[in-house]
Amino acid sequence: EDEKTVAEIMGRRFFPDLITHKTWEGFHFAGHEIRITEATDCYGAVVWPSALVLCHFLETNPKQYNLVDKNVIEIGAGTGLVSIVASLLGAFVTATDLPELLGNLQHNVLQNTKQKCKHQPCVKELSWGIDLEKKFPRSSCHFDYIMAADVVYYHPFLDELLLTFDHLCKNDTVILWAMKFRLEKENQFVDRFQTLFDLEMISNFPSLNIALFKAMRKGRMKG
Repeated sequence: EDEKTVAEIMGRRFFPDLITHKTWEGFHFAGHEIRITEATDCYGAVVWPSALVLCHFLETNPKQYNLVDKNVIEIGAGTGLVSIVASLLGAFVTATDLPELLGNLQHNVLQNTKQKCKHQPCVKELSWGIDLEKKFPRSSCHFDYIMAADVVYYHPFLDELLLTFDHLCKNDTVILWAMKFRLEKENQFVDRFQTLFDLEMISNFPSLNIALFKAMRKGRMKG
């Protein structure tokens, strides 16, 4: 079952017939051909398999996770694929990443969503743990979903990542988080994450070493 679904997920990716001066990859999601321009000189500007897993999940679970008119933020959006697919599925999306990635992110989002979406997505700078209240005030920012794909890899900002999840997450916010397990540090982060959030694995792909989680804030009012 795992291998069959993984083959379906990876089958959504296609490459240009001719090599052009700009590196791009193509993907089929939400009834659209999506072209993503990549920058190979930094981590955040490449499409990782976790993003494909999350996009496939969103597309194939529209009843359980209906994104129409929902307010969605993607953290560590990178090339923007997840944000683009969520937009094509009807969400109002805020795609965020570090300042040096915003140019490429904005290009991809605009190229693939203009006049194709119910709500035009926006791109904003978000450096984890920095100026959170100033840029995303708790009183006015309410996200139905926080999405993240492969945000936990070896880097020194895991404390700031947890702080960012905590700041953006209201009691009824659902976090959808796809993650590739590579290092022990990631398992430690999951343990710390679970001190604040109830975590449930909703999909698992051992052949890719990727798991998809749903999380909600601990201690929230039920009902």
